[in-house]
Amino acid sequence: IATPIQFVVGDSAARAIAKDQPVKFAAMECVQETSTDVTEYIYGRCTSDGVKGGIAIPGLDSFLVGWSTSTQVTGLDSVPSDERPPANTMLHWCFDTMVGICTVLIGLGAWFGLAWWRRRDIPRTKWFLRACALSGVAAIVALECGWIVTEVGRQPWIVNGVMRTSDAVTQAGGIWVTFSLVLAIYAVLGAALIITLRAMSRRWRTEDGREDEVPYGPDTTPPALAPETSA
Repeated sequence: IATPIQFVVGDSAARAIAKDQPVKFAAMECVQETSTDVTEYIYGRCTSDGVKGGIAIPGLDSFLVGWSTSTQVTGLDSVPSDERPPANTMLHWCFDTMVGICTVLIGLGAWFGLAWWRRRDIPRTKWFLRACALSGVAAIVALECGWIVTEVGRQPWIVNGVMRTSDAVTQAGGIWVTFSLVLAIYAVLGAALIITLRAMSRRWRTEDGREDEVPYGPDTTPPALAPETSA
């Protein structure tokens, strides 16, 4: 239910970025030169000569920004090279992955909705259940891709035109101790979770289907037969 709403919010946010942070948008979409009728590329490798590979859709980038293929999109050539975000290919791939996952989740929700409308039941195919199982992981991947687009895309500035990231990041060496400690804690927690899930999985596979007695469980005692009455 929430995925289509998020898709609309994300689309509005992308157009706001194109207006308020045009260089960041140019890095996300690998737009090298300011122009109109800009081609939208799905994946592909970003180079100074344009996008290599990927699926090209002529004019779509301009249309998505201003609802017209004649909309001008600001390119990376609008600022000096040392003021452009780094890792354009990674930014572009993360942005496309985020949008792609959201689109697929909308399709999954539509599949569920159609089945429920027709049969008042979820789809029973294994592919639907597998897709549902993967949807949680996919949502986390989309979230992380969004953070990469946000944080890497605003580089090299912390405050645009005022403070660079290199001036704001701490130079204290102790930060690496804290970072390593956090990684170690999460590694231990992750390993414990995997071990627990594997143990539970083995138990479920070997269980014979018998349920142990629990307090306040259902009464399994067969009902007593009513005494016969004489005529």
